[in-house]
Amino acid sequence: MNFLAHVDAIIFDLRENGGGDPKMVAFLSSYLFDQPTHLNDLYSRRDDFTSQYWTVPYVPGPTLADKPAFVLTSRRTFSGAEEFTYNLKNLKRATIVGERTGGGAHPVMGWRIDDHFIIGVPFARAVNPITKTDWEGVGVEPDVAVPSADALATAIRLHGFR
Repeated sequence: MNFLAHVDAIIFDLRENGGGDPKMVAFLSSYLFDQPTHLNDLYSRRDDFTSQYWTVPYVPGPTLADKPAFVLTSRRTFSGAEEFTYNLKNLKRATIVGERTGGGAHPVMGWRIDDHFIIGVPFARAVNPITKTDWEGVGVEPDVAVPSADALATAIRLHGFR
């Protein structure tokens, strides 16, 4: 991120990103805000406990809090990549460009049901502090809907990059 410290705007290309860890989402998001920001919650049914995810108080190097941000999406954008997208969309911190995402907001755990099969069972659910819901089964709707192949060119045009 230090390499990007002096850009005019930033584009996150998540069109082929299948997910990640909420802690990494919070860390990367921290470069886009200049004050503590509540990003998302994760409710665990088993523990009946909600973990909150906020931007971290310190990131190495300068932030991009005053720079325009764009997130490129496709149907293949999933899970943690969707959380990043959903958080920034609802915080009005980025313009989402591309296709509706895949719709995976509930983490699953594999449970063996016999010698040959495992079933994925959700054990938690995301709860956005703004919408009080998540993107499970519906995905994240882009602000600017275009085919994913056109998302980068569209974001460049929207910002007026050269």
